[in-house]
Amino acid sequence: MEPGLLVAYVALGILATVPIYLGSWAAIKYPKKPATKGKKRTDDYLHSSDEEDDEEEEEQEFFRFEDAYMFPVFGSAALLSLYLVFKYLNKEYLNALFTAYFSALGVGAVWQAGMQISRKVSGLKLKGDYRVDLWKKKKGEERESTVLLPACCGRCVLKGAINPILAEVGTFRFGVFHLALLVVSIIIGGFYAMTKHWILSNIYGEAFSTSAIQLLNLDSFKTGMALLAFLFFYDIFWVFGTDVMVTVAKGFDAPVKVLWPKDIMAVISEGLLFKSEGVDFTLLGLGDIVIPGIFVALCLKFDHAQYLASPAGKKNPRARSFPQPYFVTCFIAYVLGLVTTVVVMHNFQSAQPALLYLSPACILSVLLTGAVRGELKQVFAFAPAESSSSTSSVKKETKAAVAAAKKAANDTVKTVKTRAKTAAAAAALLATGDEDEETITSGGDEVTTTQRRSPRKTKKSAKSQ
Repeated sequence: MEPGLLVAYVALGILATVPIYLGSWAAIKYPKKPATKGKKRTDDYLHSSDEEDDEEEEEQEFFRFEDAYMFPVFGSAALLSLYLVFKYLNKEYLNALFTAYFSALGVGAVWQAGMQISRKVSGLKLKGDYRVDLWKKKKGEERESTVLLPACCGRCVLKGAINPILAEVGTFRFGVFHLALLVVSIIIGGFYAMTKHWILSNIYGEAFSTSAIQLLNLDSFKTGMALLAFLFFYDIFWVFGTDVMVTVAKGFDAPVKVLWPKDIMAVISEGLLFKSEGVDFTLLGLGDIVIPGIFVALCLKFDHAQYLASPAGKKNPRARSFPQPYFVTCFIAYVLGLVTTVVVMHNFQSAQPALLYLSPACILSVLLTGAVRGELKQVFAFAPAESSSSTSSVKKETKAAVAAAKKAANDTVKTVKTRAKTAAAAAALLATGDEDEETITSGGDEVTTTQRRSPRKTKKSAKSQ
């Protein structure tokens, strides 16, 4: 094997394993820190504290068994559609459209992946010093509040004001580092749109893969194994049975694959490093990274769940270092499956369906590890979707109860203040000496005040006296 080609295969292996490792660890959800004792600041009731904001979890979406057996169907339809589009329509216009789409989409992916890597390397939270809260007015929902208006001409009036009810849309925190990274991401997107250079394409591919592995969640090992098994046959059919997969992979000029020159030293020496024309590449599709990657990430989640259930985990649930037998085994199995793919591809000099080797490697690694450790029952019973949904429902109920308690407390304070002001106004009216009855509405309560009016002495009555 030529040295340049060996370097290319090693580079592809690194490009495939880095997003799996980073995405798997980014997908781990650590328990919240216990609430600190002591008196809260006043604004803590209006805005969550920094720690709460950092630990807040979004509701997760899970890949279920029904999605697993339908995935090859939708994937086949999309693949065949792209093949027909590239065969009968102008590729230039289509690639221009895809370039614009992926350039914009990649800015967010590069920014998110950059933040993950920066936090991992620096060990800092990097939350930022600025915060923006977005709220949205709920249609058709309003509430009445009572406002005390100044007394005028001896009369005191309480008037109802209609205030809209607002729903929180989202909270965003950022700082100088976030903005600088966003500028870098936009620059990368602009250069990719103009040049479509393979290095920039790889940056986008790595960012997409890392984000996908972090965000896509399997609801069980049964679903993960079924998905890998279905795609095992899917990959074999479209690679060996037809030329569709290879044609789309080579003609689709978008960051859906990672590339590496077959002879990087020759490319550098000939001054072709910043050019893509005239360079032979070896490539790996992102599907061969993301699909096994979410299964590897599930193994790490299972290891973490096992640790949390152990005495050591109950003592230190937020530990970043814990036993990872399933993750390590499946990760190594993925690497061995990738090596097997490359060896077979090199010897037969033809494209190979990577999932033909990756799917059995990942599935068998989990089954063998569970059998050796006597934990197969726990493996198939593991369901992160159920624990996540129950935790989410508890959080929602707790949040709703706290919100209701705060609203009741605020309404009570407003009522007390309003009644105090009403009593003061009534006392002021009584002091005028006029007698008249006036009903004042205060938050649904009616307060009747009496005004005493002394007889006015006119000039005529004064003369008669």
